[in-house]
Amino acid sequence: MRGIEFRGLLRIEGPVVITKRSRNVGFNEMVAVYDRGNVKRLGRVVDLSEKWAAIQIFGNSTGLSADETRVEFLDKPMELRVGMGLLGRVFNGLGEPVDGYGSIFSSKTLDINGLPINPYARTYPRDFIQTGISAIDGMNTLIRGQKLPIFSGNGLPHNRLAAQIVRQAKIISADGNSGGGEQFVIVFCAMGVKNDVARFFLDNFEQSGVLSNVVVFLSLADSPSLERLIAPRCALTAAEYLAYEKNMHVLVVMTDMTNYCEAMREVSSIRGEVPSRKGYPGYLYSDLASLYERAGKIKNSSGSITQIPILSMPNDDISHPIPDLSGYITEGQIVLDRELFQRGIYPPVAGLPSLSRLMKDGIGPSMTREDHKDVASQLFAAYAKVKQIRNLASIIGEEELSAADKQYLKFGEKFEQGFLTQSEHDNRSIGRTLDLGWKVLGDLPREELLRVNEKFLDKYMNREI
Repeated sequence: MRGIEFRGLLRIEGPVVITKRSRNVGFNEMVAVYDRGNVKRLGRVVDLSEKWAAIQIFGNSTGLSADETRVEFLDKPMELRVGMGLLGRVFNGLGEPVDGYGSIFSSKTLDINGLPINPYARTYPRDFIQTGISAIDGMNTLIRGQKLPIFSGNGLPHNRLAAQIVRQAKIISADGNSGGGEQFVIVFCAMGVKNDVARFFLDNFEQSGVLSNVVVFLSLADSPSLERLIAPRCALTAAEYLAYEKNMHVLVVMTDMTNYCEAMREVSSIRGEVPSRKGYPGYLYSDLASLYERAGKIKNSSGSITQIPILSMPNDDISHPIPDLSGYITEGQIVLDRELFQRGIYPPVAGLPSLSRLMKDGIGPSMTREDHKDVASQLFAAYAKVKQIRNLASIIGEEELSAADKQYLKFGEKFEQGFLTQSEHDNRSIGRTLDLGWKVLGDLPREELLRVNEKFLDKYMNREI
């Protein structure tokens, strides 16, 4: 059934065209635009008034004329074809296969804009996901159903870290072993990345053997801006299908959210909207929330969606609107530190600005280990004191420090080199991570370990790793 069709455009402004509208045209409705040669272009309605509609074309408007262009409103939103054939496939930002294997065999399609999850239908996230990275598992634990972004910067190894998380992330059952009979899949979405970055991820997934368990959406840097806005919605639609209809546990990794927000600013400027902070549209917060809030666990479904959005902070400014607003919506953040990176530490996870707000509910005897909370708290407290002593030493000189302060400096060096630092192929269990934490705490006097229960000191201190 064909939709309503109009001939002629009122105005053409880059990839946005203005045309007349009918009463039943809706926001985000799909549109087919035909030029004089009957070549079809797809777009969607991005703005409406009583008499006209603004249409963002997926591509450019080259070859369109105001008089001879035909516009057909398709009376449906943009949809993604979903099915079990999604796994192991590579799509572009519009959900079209780009791996040469053609469309997946399925008659089911879903609206990429999703539906808001009723807060009453949500269940609280409490289950532990092991990434194999000590800085995350030990001190900023990822919980199933959580949204935990990684705040990075230009030149920092967030791509390597994202690939490592995809390779290593696994479900840990209550007895501390992986598995438990539950399938765990990855949905990976890259927005505005260069060809070499896209090739890095694909090669990495293929060589490590995880590609068959990954759904990849790639929107390259030379793709239209609108494609970057649609790519994460396609990825999250695929995740919702796998999680809530197929009862799988899904980890969604999205990089780079900064490119997504830049595309939003570009489209907003084309549409002539009044800019807000640093030129971004005033609805940046609600738009980001519409993506982040599609993570979680819901009643009557054993599946879950966990999000790790990755964003590069412009000029390493954590108060920039993108990380600032992301921090309000999400449940913590993993912050990458340039100073640690320049000293050769990988992954360069900053100890103090990083935070997982749901960590307290996903650790302990039933999920990780009884001493996890105490070890993490003591490591945070001791490392905070290291930072203070380093600042003091930069003023008065290290030789003027007390013996206790020098012990903390020794602890700080051992913590960064022995606990934080690990290779990209070092997949640490949570038990090994906690044992390493005890090992570095062993450099501090027992009376300084005020945040650790005495029974754990006797049981775990100085044990063999």
